[in-house]
Amino acid sequence: MPDLFSDVAAPEPSALTGFAGNRLHRWSEKRSETSVSEALADPRARLLLVGAGRAVLRPNGTSADPWFDVAAAEALGATTEEAVLLGYEDDGTPVLAAHADSEALPDDLKAIDYRSIYVQGLLDAPALGALAQGAALISWHDTHRFCSRCGHQSMMADGGYKRVCPNCNAQHFPRTDPVVIMLSVTADNRRCLLGRSPHFPEGLYSCLAGFVEPGETIENAVRRETEEEAGITIGRVAYHASQPWPFPHTLMIGCYCEALTETIRVDDELEDARWFTREEVRAVLDGDGDAGLKMPPSGAIASLLVRDWAAFD
Repeated sequence: MPDLFSDVAAPEPSALTGFAGNRLHRWSEKRSETSVSEALADPRARLLLVGAGRAVLRPNGTSADPWFDVAAAEALGATTEEAVLLGYEDDGTPVLAAHADSEALPDDLKAIDYRSIYVQGLLDAPALGALAQGAALISWHDTHRFCSRCGHQSMMADGGYKRVCPNCNAQHFPRTDPVVIMLSVTADNRRCLLGRSPHFPEGLYSCLAGFVEPGETIENAVRRETEEEAGITIGRVAYHASQPWPFPHTLMIGCYCEALTETIRVDDELEDARWFTREEVRAVLDGDGDAGLKMPPSGAIASLLVRDWAAFD
């Protein structure tokens, strides 16, 4: 019988992206109405304090400490009664996230936006992964406090992984928004398609991306978005990796796709798009290319797609 996993890379590509290093044991089957209170009662409990796209950190040179005990979190005004249970460390230490006001902080603390935390490498991989989980959950609770069926205020349940309406008994669950991000390559696999949005930093080109729509496969989303944004018709699609992306609660699904046409027609979402040879991409990645040209930052799934393609020979 053929081995279904003979071509699977180790480590898997997804593990090499930013926000993907979460090592907590989620133990989802053990969540209950008392999970959060029991976790907060554990003297070892550690909390991440997040809200409004920022995390409260204690800077320490080129890194930062994101962890607070329950007393310290509450002293900073964290709403621990609405904390979410992220999981447990290997020794059983509970890890939670709570919403905190980041406007008035002591001098030794800073509220830093998630993107800057990841780009600057302020947290190690496990903490960054836990941050992605906590940020997504807290963001969902902040924007889903009322029942979408009857409008009554709902209540948090199951450790923060559900909201229940006491008026109509409707149950609501955290959402994850799927987004395809793809690197289109020519049929001979010698050139790739990269584009830039108007809000990108000067000179930056990256992979095309877009949300998966209801009733749509990943492959068809790749084809549709590439056609809409760049006018390129796509044939075969191959999954490569995924990445949690807490902006606010997205799963990036990275794919390679085969271009059946090469004439580019950009829509109003893109400022420009062009084909790059493998040699051009390698030169930029090695720092020897066009000084005004930039590739996606390390840790982004777009960077992984580009780098892995450039390394292919």
